[in-house]
Amino acid sequence: MSETDSIFDVAIVGYGPTGATAANILGQAGLRVVVLERDPDIYGRARAISTDEEVMRIWQSVGLADELQESMLPGGVVAFVDADGRPFSEVSPPSRGAGHPAQQFIYQPAVDGVLRKGADRFPNVTILTRHEALKVKQDGESVEVLAANLVTDEFVRIRASYVIAADGGSSAIRGILGVGYAGKTFSERWVVIDTEVLQDWPGSSRLRFHCNPKRPAVDCPTPLDHHRWEFPVRADEDEDELVKGESIWRVLNDQGITDQQVKILRAVIYSHHVRFADRWRVGRVFLAGDAAHAMPPWIGQGMAAGVRDAANLCWKLEAVIRGNLDESVLDSYQTERDPHVRETTDHAVFSGRLITERREWVAAIRNVTMRGLNRIPGFAKWIVATHWIPNAHYPKGFVHPTAHKARGWQLPQPDVIDDNGTTVRFDDTRGKGWTVLTTSATPRPTAWSDVAVPTIIVANRPGTPGSIVDATGILTTWLREHDAETVAIRPDGFVYAAASPGTPLPPPPGSMKMAS
Repeated sequence: MSETDSIFDVAIVGYGPTGATAANILGQAGLRVVVLERDPDIYGRARAISTDEEVMRIWQSVGLADELQESMLPGGVVAFVDADGRPFSEVSPPSRGAGHPAQQFIYQPAVDGVLRKGADRFPNVTILTRHEALKVKQDGESVEVLAANLVTDEFVRIRASYVIAADGGSSAIRGILGVGYAGKTFSERWVVIDTEVLQDWPGSSRLRFHCNPKRPAVDCPTPLDHHRWEFPVRADEDEDELVKGESIWRVLNDQGITDQQVKILRAVIYSHHVRFADRWRVGRVFLAGDAAHAMPPWIGQGMAAGVRDAANLCWKLEAVIRGNLDESVLDSYQTERDPHVRETTDHAVFSGRLITERREWVAAIRNVTMRGLNRIPGFAKWIVATHWIPNAHYPKGFVHPTAHKARGWQLPQPDVIDDNGTTVRFDDTRGKGWTVLTTSATPRPTAWSDVAVPTIIVANRPGTPGSIVDATGILTTWLREHDAETVAIRPDGFVYAAASPGTPLPPPPGSMKMAS
């Protein structure tokens, strides 16, 4: 039995995208962090294949967005095609003004590599691979994690103020805590074929959902010259045979793909799940990512949901550990994240039903109806807005009780001109903590300055200290549409409180001390 030399602020169990994002956020904040991961290295198979602009904004906050962008492929039109390969609906995910492409295809091993390299920047972050968490025991002050060193067969005791369990859908920590994981596992299993592209073909750069009742399939480009196909296992098919070369080529040949276009890298089979943990917090232990929720892959939000979890939770942990906020703020984690995850999951299930309809007569009606509706101006935009990735909004949780149209929403992120005359992304002008933003040229004093929260003025021309110029008009338009002259912005970019023109900004939370 061995013990670590120090007590950590946060222990993270699991080093996938959720855990690695948390390690970067907490490491950047200067907290003492330890990560436990049972595998020796990055998982070599690409699982997640897409992400969105809001997730890139989170990775921007830890200085990794530009490097991650180098290995990503911005998405374009998403096509739903019939059994003959003819589109019956084509949509483009619209930008929400987060400062990055609306949709991006990723190669997950490359993303994991950048996130892990990012965590290596921080000497206050300790990474322990080949360590498996076996047990957690907590008291009112800390959590003790018992882990096994899978190389030496020794046991290691680690003590931390808080634990983030980001150890996947089969989370050992969730099981140890006795937390239920209710929901559904779909009986139909899916084959995933990852390939290396040797030669492009018509449509190779587009995401296509093949809505063929006899054999639904997903056909998706991924970066670094990779491409993926997914299709369900039929009742009369042998799973072991389907992942062999002859069977794989039979499916790809049906799509018009030959060995001149691609080289098969691997084929695996997996199940789709819709599941939610009963509780995301048990004392000082928090579930995040797939440990807290699982959704089908249809709109590419499984990994993204976990990254959003990390962004929501980690700034709150930092504030509590530093004594800037009361510990009760941590209760808002599930309150805020759970509704958005459930809504996103509902959208994914809806898309899956649209794609996998097996009744030919229903599919025929679907195709005709969708073709007709897509001729109506604005329909494609409406369907994406209502049935694709929903906007995150926190009407309940850690927001001021005074209702306001802007409260609980995340501000857009346009390029702005800072007080040095340099064009930068909006988030990069406001730092990592709380911010008050106002369009008033002469902002009135507020209680926020008493807790050292800086105020940024949206000015008409550059050069005024502590100001920005909204050259695109995106910020000022958003504020006007939300009847807000002044807003208090949380570290994660969401509006805590807002004031209409001529009204005072609600004060900071009573427990708030000097902002970090």
